[in-house]
Amino acid sequence: MEHLVEHMRAARHSSHEPRCDICRKHCRSFEAVRDHLGVGGSTLPKAANCADAFASRGCIICLRVLASAAALGAHRAACRLSRTPPPMMPRALQHHQLPATQPQGVGCALALGCKMVGAGSDGSLDVCARVWVIDEQENILFEALLKPLLPVTHYRYETTGIRPEHLRDGVSTTVKNAQRRVEELLLNGEQQPWKVRTSLGRARLLVGHGLDHDLDALGMDYPAYLKRDTATYPPLMKTSKLSNSLRFLTLKYLGYEIQTGRQHPFEDCVAAMRLYRRMRGQQHPRGGGDAYAPAATADQAFPAWRQRELERMTPEELLRLSTPDYHCWCLDA
Repeated sequence: MEHLVEHMRAARHSSHEPRCDICRKHCRSFEAVRDHLGVGGSTLPKAANCADAFASRGCIICLRVLASAAALGAHRAACRLSRTPPPMMPRALQHHQLPATQPQGVGCALALGCKMVGAGSDGSLDVCARVWVIDEQENILFEALLKPLLPVTHYRYETTGIRPEHLRDGVSTTVKNAQRRVEELLLNGEQQPWKVRTSLGRARLLVGHGLDHDLDALGMDYPAYLKRDTATYPPLMKTSKLSNSLRFLTLKYLGYEIQTGRQHPFEDCVAAMRLYRRMRGQQHPRGGGDAYAPAATADQAFPAWRQRELERMTPEELLRLSTPDYHCWCLDA
């Protein structure tokens, strides 16, 4: 029991971790669950009993195991999403206006996507040239081509679809203008922005993939506890704790392909928002306390002065005490 308590301190197992629907094994990420079930061409040793049951009744997208093959067929139709093509409407008709202020918890997340062109002598320096913001219903709140901060030496047309004339003819929005507009949407009418650093208030959650890179390109900062980044969310990362690409995550967890040619920031925003909503919809047991507070440390959950009491607990009781070392998105619901 002493060793079990030490293990729980180090492993930080909790009810929020991805688990095998058959044997209920805890895993650090969904990729580890896939390896456990032998899904997706994994060459690692798998659990034979779980793999056999999953092969007949399991959904390869959400990794749930259904009661029967008939139930699986109905579930797959709803679980596999379809690609939404970028809008082709005139720019003036594409925008959807949100109310001036909106209570937290009702349509409270916005997705940000940026596309970069190259600057510098070799074109390797990223400069933001296009920005999009959408809401949870995939309505476009803001989109603009931007005046680059530095002279562009590589437009990366094969992936961005941006040509020199796109950033020259009639483009009046600067990076500073875009930064101001994105901040207005995120702060949601908060009159004192400094309050967002310590309390939720009216501010909205920010969803994206590689958010730090996009925010740096816009010259912005945003509190970490309000960011929902699909590149750094532990259940969506590789077993090596490295980030997966947005293209990979969309194919594996939403069931369709993006970024097959020229990449559009609208598609990236939609994919990131759908991933966030899918992760937020996970049904996990809820505990007390503030959903936005940082996860308790291992020493707080299993303090040394309670060692004798902890050693008398059952494994189930220890698991109920344990907390993850990350904020589970199901707590946003």
